[in-house]
Amino acid sequence: MIAKIPLPAAVAAAEAFSDPTESMLFAEEQALLTNALDERRREFATVRVCARRALATLGVAPVPILPGLRGAPIWPDGIVGSMTHCVGYRAAAVASAAAVASIGIDAEPHEALPAGLINAIAIDEERDQVSNLSRVVPHVWWDRLLFCMKEAVFKAWFPLTRQWLDFEEVSIAVGAYSGTFNARLLVPGPVVSGRQLDHFAGRWLVHKGLILTVIALTTDGSDLPT
Repeated sequence: MIAKIPLPAAVAAAEAFSDPTESMLFAEEQALLTNALDERRREFATVRVCARRALATLGVAPVPILPGLRGAPIWPDGIVGSMTHCVGYRAAAVASAAAVASIGIDAEPHEALPAGLINAIAIDEERDQVSNLSRVVPHVWWDRLLFCMKEAVFKAWFPLTRQWLDFEEVSIAVGAYSGTFNARLLVPGPVVSGRQLDHFAGRWLVHKGLILTVIALTTDGSDLPT
């Protein structure tokens, strides 16, 4: 699925659609799962298998990947990346920090958001957009896609700022037929290579019951290639 989205050449990615019978975790990772439910253990383990596979593509030896501030993964020195998991899907994308400033990926089931949640995650212009798109292209759950995009935005934002970003502090414009989106920041954006960013651009995909959104910012501040 992630292979269907164009990524900068510096980004390595890996994904899984099922969990291995036996997962390989470091002791430090296992210690975090002492009281975890089985589903949590499986998603935690498999997404790290994906991350280590992607890191190996960059020549990085296997290391523990522990959650840090706000749960963001702590990557090896000189590496940026992002992980995601939902029912039936796990994925990770990584890159050298010399080439890529930040990555944000998110996956969601392709289904409607719970009733009323759109009001908590969308500003007025986004709700209007979702309503219009739902009439024009009814086979896409646009409310869930919007949520998935905002999650990818936060994952790309947080490593650059170490600050929270509320749902209403970003406005998403969706390219309904291009598989792209533009996330306009409504608060001061991070500085990348001396330039303050006012938006993140990304791509989205709906495939086999899943939604995937990806943002990758290169160190020159450019967006995901078109």
